[in-house]
Amino acid sequence: MSYPHLQLTDGAHDRLGIHRKEDAWLAERWADDRSRVLVVSGTRVRPVGGTLPWVAPADVREASDDTRVLLGERDGLTYWALITGPEAAASQEGEWYPLRGLLPALAGDHVVDAPLVFHALGLAEWHWATRHCPRCGGTLVSQAAGHELRCTACGRTQFPRTDPAVIMLVSAGEPGADDERCLLGRSPLWPAGRFSTLAGFCEPGESLEDAVRREVAEESGIVVGEVEYFGNQPWPLPQSLMLGFLGRAVSTEIDIDHDELEDARWFTRAEMRVQATDGSLVLPGGVSISRSLVEHWYGGPLPGSW
Repeated sequence: MSYPHLQLTDGAHDRLGIHRKEDAWLAERWADDRSRVLVVSGTRVRPVGGTLPWVAPADVREASDDTRVLLGERDGLTYWALITGPEAAASQEGEWYPLRGLLPALAGDHVVDAPLVFHALGLAEWHWATRHCPRCGGTLVSQAAGHELRCTACGRTQFPRTDPAVIMLVSAGEPGADDERCLLGRSPLWPAGRFSTLAGFCEPGESLEDAVRREVAEESGIVVGEVEYFGNQPWPLPQSLMLGFLGRAVSTEIDIDHDELEDARWFTRAEMRVQATDGSLVLPGGVSISRSLVEHWYGGPLPGSW
């Protein structure tokens, strides 16, 4: 199966998991001036000149309660994140952004940094949200270079979680025909003209294919039959793995759930091309799996993006 490249999966790093509990090895790598660190204040990062600042460990102002996170190795360099308190952002000049606001800095030549940044902010979000032991309410301390949290009261270890979410391009009609259509929806919170593929979380005990069918039916009233896997992409907003699918509709009458969507529409390729060109249809950004799904169905690049 051929489809557009999923950009945010480029540049995967060796996570060096076998070294996360080796204190001497970690100290040696932190002391190496060639190592690079991304400072995360709470769950935010401050771009500099439109790019993300990877600095040497010696250039970092580290407090005693900060958390060093070993991200891994790429091209012979060791990468880290330093998670500081949210007050760090308030005390320094410049604007600090959550992950969604950083996506422009991960485009073009910098897209290879995406797996490192997603790793860093995914763990930062987890540390931010996981303050107490869910079993006994005790205090948690970081270990394994930021990848585990251990309760000081009951000793239970917490691990980062990743929630599987399905995202799907649903089409109807004869494949490749002029009147074939794809289904896109829009949130009531989005600016005018913005549409995207439907998406939702997989529930306990549910297959991914059934999650596709259920989410599409719940949000749009469309019944989906055949479901085909497309690809996946990390999406730590805050802790998701986006699993892309192509679905074939067996019904076409839209009945939207207004709690989820403001609008849902069928688009032919000709309608999509004209509206994307004149700006009345604004599609997801080029680095997202949603964009890859849309352009795969369309058959090539489309103008405009969020």
